[in-house]
Amino acid sequence: MQGELDERKKKILHAVIRNYLETGEPVGSRTISKYTDLNLSSATIRNEMSDLEELGYIVQPHTSAGRIPTDRAYRMYVDNMMQEKDKEIEELKGLLVQTEDKMDKVLKNVAKVLATNTNYATVVSAPQIRGNRLKFLQLSRVDENQILAVIVVEGNVIRNEMIHVDEALSDETMLKLNILLNTHLTGLALEEINLGMITALKEQAGIHGDIVGEVMDAIAQAIKGEEDLEIYTSGANNIFKYPELSDNQKASELINTFEEKKALARLATEKLSDEGNTGIQVYIGEEAPVQAMKDCSVVTATYELGEGMRGSIAIIGPKRMDYDKVVGSLRTMMNELERVYKKEQ
Repeated sequence: MQGELDERKKKILHAVIRNYLETGEPVGSRTISKYTDLNLSSATIRNEMSDLEELGYIVQPHTSAGRIPTDRAYRMYVDNMMQEKDKEIEELKGLLVQTEDKMDKVLKNVAKVLATNTNYATVVSAPQIRGNRLKFLQLSRVDENQILAVIVVEGNVIRNEMIHVDEALSDETMLKLNILLNTHLTGLALEEINLGMITALKEQAGIHGDIVGEVMDAIAQAIKGEEDLEIYTSGANNIFKYPELSDNQKASELINTFEEKKALARLATEKLSDEGNTGIQVYIGEEAPVQAMKDCSVVTATYELGEGMRGSIAIIGPKRMDYDKVVGSLRTMMNELERVYKKEQ
């Protein structure tokens, strides 16, 4: 079907479809000449549009000089778009799985190396996406009652969300929803998506406003991405090497904290919540972010891996810890993490 269309015809047809979907008005040659980067005259575009009409891709309503797409054009457009997006998502998923697998091993090793090198306990949090933006989203029909929303945010983090629908949606409706959401939301951070914008999108979606609402909820979850914070620990038993921390009660509290992922996640997220906090900080005694560490010193650092991805490293030891060595080790490890990440890109 597409074999009969050369590149120029494809671009003109694409422009007709996009323009018609955005405006709802028949599209004329003059509009297309402004809309595309083909640098063609209106006369040449008129000739191409006549060919597209003969081939059954566009039709001219009786009341207008402009053209509108036919079902055949929509089918080609949808198939092309889905094919391109599927390919892009598969590539991203492959990259993501590789990166996650490698990063998991790298961060476990970071915790182990730091604990061995310093003789203290170490906590490392996996990178979280902060202040990131929506790259694109794709809605596709799974069956008559289900739509799959694939959401891709900066850092190539992908979230899939199944959305229930009461009746099957047409290709044209799916296409319009995809264009509506991507046109208004791509490139936005979560804090830029306000209630007024969501209300306006729901109104534009008409009877499909509920679908827009569910997609917005999924986007919010994808961009926050904090529900499953990975924490890596090492060297908890090093605590027993220091008499001031090794009495039964203190040691027990500290070891329990290391086993309690929520407390460690709190330590990590508190560190990461301050956007301007990217250096190394030292908490002594009562300053410690976690109550069970009030008899310790905690040295924390935030590492950055690009596109808003930030994680934290904490080293916990006695107040008489070797601060110079700890800070030096953290700086070296932050640089090494950045180097490994860039190498994998």
